[in-house]
Formats: sequence, structure tokens, C-alpha cells
Amino acid sequence: MYKDKLNYKLLNILILSTIIYLGIITFDYWIGFIIKIFYLVFPFLIAFIIAYALSPLVRKIQARGVRKNLAVAIVVLVFVGIFAGLIGLTVPLIYEQLISLSRNMGEIVNDLSKVFNIDINQYQSTINTYLNELIGSVGKYVSNGLFNFLSQSVNFLTKFIIVAIVSIYFLADMDQIRHAVKRFLKKHNERAYQLLRNIDDELGHYLEGLTIFMIIQFFEYSFLFWIVGHPNWILLGLLASFTTVIPYFGGWITNIIAVILASVVSPSLFIATLVICFIFPNIDGYIISPRVYGKTNNVKPLWSIFAVTVMGSLLGLFGILFALPTYLVLHCIYKFFEDDIKDKIESKN
Repeated sequence: MYKDKLNYKLLNILILSTIIYLGIITFDYWIGFIIKIFYLVFPFLIAFIIAYALSPLVRKIQARGVRKNLAVAIVVLVFVGIFAGLIGLTVPLIYEQLISLSRNMGEIVNDLSKVFNIDINQYQSTINTYLNELIGSVGKYVSNGLFNFLSQSVNFLTKFIIVAIVSIYFLADMDQIRHAVKRFLKKHNERAYQLLRNIDDELGHYLEGLTIFMIIQFFEYSFLFWIVGHPNWILLGLLASFTTVIPYFGGWITNIIAVILASVVSPSLFIATLVICFIFPNIDGYIISPRVYGKTNNVKPLWSIFAVTVMGSLLGLFGILFALPTYLVLHCIYKFFEDDIKDKIESKN
């Protein structure tokens, strides 16, 4: 009799509210512990993600008859060399070009005034002021960053070495790890194994498509900027390639840098660069990208931007880089349990 009168929905709401309340009032006690655990595990998590992303390249090299240890060494050396070279080339070059832009702003303003037939000389002093402040900020940031880096070099180098070494071990043992996880899940929970297999297929398709798209972006933008006579065409091709890991926002980074570098060369190059930056990203987004990724990773722009915003707020640069893969994993989990969720909702109605 009392069972029929018991409101389970209200009871569940009360239990959930109690849990949330207890979590809020004890927030200062458990959040510190969770953050410490997270920072301890984070280098190993990053190492595993790097190894997981690079493992398809190792398998492709092995398929050509190269021994596994040599294939791992080739992939690691190429990855580290390209990343370090890109950072080492980009930062000094952008700073030098900003200084050059500030020095030649008067000439650029006059050229733009003639090209577009407008009088913007009255804004020249304001533009110079903003550029000088920007250069000062960049210089201060670099100097502060260098000081902070030196002061925390031991901690940084320790984590970097841990990530590098563990990544190599994970990469060398990735096949054994995959086989062990597969065997364990198939033995204990067939459905969990199927879910993990779906996630692995989804991420594998994404990584394969991303690799192909990065190669296309490198050759496409290197060729385009070479055609218009941009002096930094190789650098911009590399930037266009590597910034594709940041959905929608990555392309803007390359475009802004390309326009800044072109503006200190000549007005004609500046206009040609603007044309490239406005036209070809649309071709990439609406024609090339859908053909490369296909329908499996057909992510709506709104969800991609939301994922980048949320992950960036939570984890900074790492969150931005892993925003789309994280979304793909969550979306894959939802699709796997979609029928169960719908059946449960319909049964309650």
C-alpha cells in the first residue's frame, strides 16, 4: 500500500540534491586531492595519447618491411624534429616581422591609401601606438616566459623527459596493450569490448583523415603562397598543416600570421594573401575536408566550437588540441547507448 504512494522521482531528486549539496560544502577538501592525482597522472595520459596517435604510422612503416624498433625510432625522430623546428622558426620570425611592420607602417599606410583610394593617414599614429604596445607586450611575454621557464626548468624538463620516455615505451608496446585490452574485455564484457572497438574505429578514422588532411594542407598552402611570391611560403605551409588539429580556429592563426608577414613586403602581396585567406579556407571546409573525413567524422561546426571552448577553458592548450577527439568519443558513446536511452524513456512514458 505504501509502495504505491511512494514518489520515486521525488526521492531520486532529493538524493541527487543531497549529493550535490555535500559535494559543494566539501569542495575544498576533495578538489585538492583530485587535482594532485590529475597532475600525477597527466604526463602518462599525454604520453599514451601521443603514442596512440603515432601508432598507425609505425604500423604503416612496419608494413613496408621495417623492423618495429626502427619504425618507432623513425616516427619519434620525425615528430620531434618537425615540432621543434616549427616552434624554433615561428616565434623569432613573427617577432622580427612585427618590428619590421612597425618601422614600415608609414609606407604601408600610404600604399593602402592609394590602392583603396581612402585617407587613413589620420590613423597612422594610433596604429603605430598599438603596434608598439603589441611588440612591447610580446617582448615582455617572451622575457617573462623565459624567466619563468628558467626558474621552473627542473620541473618542466622532468615532466618533458617523462612524457618523451613513456611515449616511446607506449608506442613500442601499443600492439600488446591493444591485444591485452581486447582479450580482457571480450572475456568479461562483450558489450564493453564492442563500445571500445567503435571508439577505436572512430578515433582511427579521425587520425587517418587528419594525417591526410595535414599533408594536403601543407602542399596546398605552400604552393599557393609560393605562387604569389610570399617569402615564407614553406613556414606558412607547415603552420597551415599543423594548425588543422585545432578545428575552425587553427586556420585563422595561419591566416593572421600570413597577412602580417605579407603586409611588410608589398601591398600587392598583402592583397593576394588576403584573397588566399578568404577563398581557400572555404574550399577546404566545404569540399576537401568532407571528402577526406567522409561521413564518419561529420561533426557539426557548432559542436566543434563548443568542444574547443569548453576544453580550452578546462585544460588550456591541451584541451584545445584534444577537444575534437574528446567530442568524438562522447558522441560515439551516446550513439552506442542511444537505443537503450530511447527505450528507457519510452518505457517510462
